[in-house]
Amino acid sequence: RWQKVLYERQPFPDNYVDQRFLEELRKNVHARRYRYGAVVFQSGAVVQQLCSVCVFVVTWWYMDAGMLSPQGLFGAALVSSLLGYILFDTVDGGAGRRESRRTRWADLKSTLVFAAFTYGFSPVLKTLTESISTDTIYAMSALMLLGHLIFFDYGANAAIVSSTLSLNMAIFASVCLASRLPRSLHAFVMVTFAMQIFALWPMLQKKLKAQTPRCYVGVTVLFALVALAGLATISSVGAVLFASLLLAISCLCPYCLIRLQLLKDNIHGPWDEAEIKEDLSRFLM
Repeated sequence: RWQKVLYERQPFPDNYVDQRFLEELRKNVHARRYRYGAVVFQSGAVVQQLCSVCVFVVTWWYMDAGMLSPQGLFGAALVSSLLGYILFDTVDGGAGRRESRRTRWADLKSTLVFAAFTYGFSPVLKTLTESISTDTIYAMSALMLLGHLIFFDYGANAAIVSSTLSLNMAIFASVCLASRLPRSLHAFVMVTFAMQIFALWPMLQKKLKAQTPRCYVGVTVLFALVALAGLATISSVGAVLFASLLLAISCLCPYCLIRLQLLKDNIHGPWDEAEIKEDLSRFLM
C-alpha cells in the first residue's frame, strides 16, 4: 500500500498519489466574508479624502479669482480649527491626551511656531516658482494631489501606505498652487489651510470613526455635500461627475466586492508548502 513518505522505497513513481489525495482538499480557508454595510462604512475614508482635495482646490480657485479674501478664509479656518480641537478632546474624554502626555500649552506653542515660520517664509513661497510656467505648476499639483490620495493611510495594512509621503505631497501641491496667488498673504493662508485640511482634519476623522461611528457617518455625508455644493458653483458638470465618483466608491465598489467574493475559490491541500508550527526561537540563542 502506498504511503506518503520519502524515506522508504515503494513500488510507485515519485509523482504517484492514490485516491485519497483529494480528501484533504479545502477551499477558501482564509477567505474573509464581508458585509455590505461594513464595506460602505470603511469606504468613508476614501470619500473623505476625495472631498478634502475637492474643497482645497475649490478654495484655491475662489482665492485666485478674487472671490474669497485671505482674511475671511483665515478667520473661518481658525474658528473651525478651534471647534475641531475641542471636539478632538471631547470625543474620548481626554483619554488620548492623557496617554500621550501632551499639554495644551505644547499644542499652542507648536501652532504659533508653525504659523510664524509659514508667515515669515510666505514671500519666499510666493516667488518660489516664478521661473516655472503655470501649466507645469498645475500639472505638478495635480500629480502631487493624486499621489497624496494613493499613498494616504485609509486603514489598510499595505506596503504602499505612507502617511508622511502622502502629507508631503499634499503640502508640496499647496505650495505650488499658493505661488500663483496674488500676494504673499494669500500664499500664507493657503498653506495654513492645506495643513489644516490634509493633516488635522484626517486625525479628527479617525478619532470620530473609532469613538462615534454614527457621528462619523453624518460628518462624512455633510462634508461630501459641502464639497459638491462648492464644486457646483464652479462647474455643474464637474459636480455631477464628482458625485458619480463618490457614489461609485461608496456604493457600487462595495457591491462589486461582495459579489466577487462569492466567486473566490482558493484551494488548499497536501500540495501546499509545509508550515513549521513549532517555536524555533530557542535555536537562535
